[in-house]
Amino acid sequence: MKKETILFAVVALVVGVLVGVIFTNARKDDRNIPSAPVASAPAVNAGQQISMLEGIVAKEPGNRNAWVQLGNAYFDSNQPMKSIDAYDKALAISGNDPNVLTDQGVMFRKVGWFDKALANFEQASKIDANHIQSLFNLGIVYRYDLQDFAKAGDAWERYLKINPSGPGSDQVRAELEFVKSRPAPGGN
Repeated sequence: MKKETILFAVVALVVGVLVGVIFTNARKDDRNIPSAPVASAPAVNAGQQISMLEGIVAKEPGNRNAWVQLGNAYFDSNQPMKSIDAYDKALAISGNDPNVLTDQGVMFRKVGWFDKALANFEQASKIDANHIQSLFNLGIVYRYDLQDFAKAGDAWERYLKINPSGPGSDQVRAELEFVKSRPAPGGN
């Protein structure tokens, strides 16, 4: 059930983004009526979406939103290097987006670049001190990839200060309990 809800949310987000990109491009032509992009935005598969977005960024390399959406499409289709590159383009246009930094950090983790992932999560957290997703992911890299339980605990404690009872807090509390029960490196 939870996977279905997440899948529905992702599909709804993708369709919404496509409509936004189409609408943004349509406004350049005053003859287009606002409802036309909405009515003509069919559900597209990932390949079609990627092709469409690649076409947009080829014509409009300064279109930050299209780069972000292309990065997201690559993210969702498990193409981490292409996702990283698309997010780089978006961040070069405007680098103060904790969501893009976090998504790119997840892709860095996927290819094993843990130092870059950590840097992105930290930067996202500095831009928005209440950005819990970056703190959650920071803890994940420290705990699961680097086995640095103390730093994972620090990240998750910061998470719980911001989000003590919201979605995900029970999972973070369980993770925090686990890392606190582990001995420090070197057996001390």
